[in-house]
Amino acid sequence: MTGASPPIGRITRRPDYLAAAKGRRFHTERLTAQGRLRDDGPPGGLRVGFTVTKREGHATERNRIRRRLKVAARLAAEQAGPAQRDKAADVVLIGRRDALAAPFAQLVEDVAQALGVVTKPRGPKPPSAEGAKPGRGRGKTGSSKPGQAPAARSPERNS
Repeated sequence: MTGASPPIGRITRRPDYLAAAKGRRFHTERLTAQGRLRDDGPPGGLRVGFTVTKREGHATERNRIRRRLKVAARLAAEQAGPAQRDKAADVVLIGRRDALAAPFAQLVEDVAQALGVVTKPRGPKPPSAEGAKPGRGRGKTGSSKPGQAPAARSPERNS
């Protein structure tokens, strides 16, 4: 370690975990990452939180998964350089059971890729008519072509 750059921060409060869950996602067999760029709240660089659900095993297994993820996150942030570490972002890493048996280098690679994906800034939204996404908001009764009247509903059967 160089010692010149500060270590990555930790997410400790539940609202920060919930806010990260609303951001971008990245999935592998070994982990799921959720993240968002911070524009408010505490200043600082990258903050990471870790969680492993009870579904993934007993407490000792979950703790091993969490410890492996912590070290992998630290190494991935060091390899990414100061540009990644200084980004004001929150990332939550959710460990999976496959993280126990995976080669550690693969885990570090997964975390590095996840950090890049979930902390990527969102681009400008494409302009659209009425701001709605195409193909959304129409039920089964909507017509497929603009300008046509919706199809009439067939009477419901009582069986």
